[in-house]
Amino acid sequence: MNVKYCDALVIGGGLAGLRAAVASQSKGLSTTVLSLVPVKRSHSAAAQGGMQASLGNSKMSRGDNEDVHFADTVKGSDWGCDQEVARMFVTTAPKAIRQLAAWGVPWTRITKGPREVVMNAERTTLVEDDEVHGYIHSRDFGGTKKWRTCYTADATGHTMLFGVANEALKHNVNIEDRKEAISLIHENNRCYGAIVRDLVTGELTAYVAKGTLIATGGYGRLYKQTTNAVICEGIGAAIALETGIATLGNMEAVQFHPTPIVPSGILLTEGCRGDGGILRDVDGYRFMPDYEPEKKELASRDVVSRRMLEHIRNGKGVKSPYGDHLWLDISILGREHIEKNLRDVQEICEIFNGIDPADEGPKGWAPVLPMQHYSMGGIRTKPTGESQKLDGLFSCGEAACWDMHGFNRLGGNSVSETVVAGMIVGDYFADFCASHDIDISSKTLQASIDDKTKYMNDLLEKEGTNDIFEIKNEMKAIMWDKVAIFRDEEGLSEAVQKLEELYKKSLDVKIESKTLTANPQLEEAYRVPMMLKLSLCVALGALERKESRGAHYREDYLKRDDANWLKRTLATWNEGDTLPTLSYEDLDIMKMEMPPAFRGYGAKGMMIENELSVKRQEEVDKKREEMEADGKDRIEIQDALMPFELQPLFKALNERLGDK
Repeated sequence: MNVKYCDALVIGGGLAGLRAAVASQSKGLSTTVLSLVPVKRSHSAAAQGGMQASLGNSKMSRGDNEDVHFADTVKGSDWGCDQEVARMFVTTAPKAIRQLAAWGVPWTRITKGPREVVMNAERTTLVEDDEVHGYIHSRDFGGTKKWRTCYTADATGHTMLFGVANEALKHNVNIEDRKEAISLIHENNRCYGAIVRDLVTGELTAYVAKGTLIATGGYGRLYKQTTNAVICEGIGAAIALETGIATLGNMEAVQFHPTPIVPSGILLTEGCRGDGGILRDVDGYRFMPDYEPEKKELASRDVVSRRMLEHIRNGKGVKSPYGDHLWLDISILGREHIEKNLRDVQEICEIFNGIDPADEGPKGWAPVLPMQHYSMGGIRTKPTGESQKLDGLFSCGEAACWDMHGFNRLGGNSVSETVVAGMIVGDYFADFCASHDIDISSKTLQASIDDKTKYMNDLLEKEGTNDIFEIKNEMKAIMWDKVAIFRDEEGLSEAVQKLEELYKKSLDVKIESKTLTANPQLEEAYRVPMMLKLSLCVALGALERKESRGAHYREDYLKRDDANWLKRTLATWNEGDTLPTLSYEDLDIMKMEMPPAFRGYGAKGMMIENELSVKRQEEVDKKREEMEADGKDRIEIQDALMPFELQPLFKALNERLGDK
């Protein structure tokens, strides 16, 4: 029996996992990080546009603070988020970005004096004050009232990942790559680590720890069209689901990004539109102002994606061998701006499409189409990041339903969440590991390894009739055709039925090669059934949720239904079942700082109000009015409206120019 012990086990080597590992290692805990790939190649590196934090430095950011960021996040979530978690996040984000600067992240900085920008497709001049020269800059992003997204050109994730990875190495975190956790070890409702497969040798090892944290990213590869890396298959969430104890939350909440390039699906950052780029149709016409006159291209991602496909449905798409698409025009920003701030976008366009987006006119327009991009759902956790049901199991980043995004996340809030949740959850995780011992029997460890060893051998010996690669491709096609941007009863019912059939087929496959090493067919044979379980959680959750909220858009239930569906979907999987078991967790309006209201997009009246919303809003307004009359500041008022728990170091006031 191969066993490795540590105090803290982190599964996932992206920004969230590495930041959590720094938190635990810096408290004197032996910390191991397991990663499918070398950590500096994690999918976090693909984040281009930026990280949201309310610094309020630049001209268009002045007046920004935690309250404004909080309001944007709650509205962006379509009132599906945990507002206490959103408060924890917006309060910590400014501290996180400054810490990253100290760790070597070369944030783009403000230069004093005049600068040209493009706003609403028109050039204008902004003048930055002398006092902010050298401060961290920010750009505009969708769904925000202030320019809040801090960036390093369009390689933000890359620079952040290198900065955090180097900090982990500096703290002597034990990082082991090419390792895949295939199941969790648990006993008496407590998680003690994972059974891990070495992707080079095929060897299985039990990694035993006082606490286990999953930060393996999202599940975008359930879909045929996605911006996610090939490693983003949701296996971290799946092994939590397979415990039969831990729950997954809001799995039907899947975001589609407006501007992946066609046909490769590589993302062209929201920074393109944030900096002033526009969307055009087959006639070269800028169509978004017709649909969203106020925010135009910078409406929330779910809104822009739907409007784009609606426009294509109206016959305004551009025909191509890969299907209809639309155009993204950033040439209006000028070559100098593109080659300085959007150079990765320029390189992607040149390499994958043979175009230079800095060229003026149609020859520089990039073909784009909405594709799956982000997973709001994941392992359901408490605000501390610990599983609600399985003690000792923590999760953060995209793998978790923490839940600060609700049913739609704002651009820049996800890369920000990775490091912010890594700080907050990582600190709670470290405290758990420091105060608990490993208390698991060797018999349970042996049984866990024996079970997975037998499972691998049984897979190799199977002489089934189904091809696992065909099953995987069919799953992806079903998810894309039936469980994507537009959803309805018929399509979702068909998806659930077909996915369940595929799950049953995935248990009866044939593997040609009989070796435990260098065997892609074997790897798919144990991964695809897990992916199908996640797909069924997404599809069944979407089928049962009879409303439209954020990125979950039902064409047969167009209204957001706060009276009946202001709740979080929870999914569990019982051993031997072929479908998940769903339950629901109500959101308490009477504890909300911002009760549900009109989001600001489309026609008013597209919501079924909960009678408690008006009651709570009256309470909030009265309390605010009384406290303002007594001379209380915004911090005191917020604390009275909705107190939230947060470590004192992170809850300390943030400093800004002319504000607190």
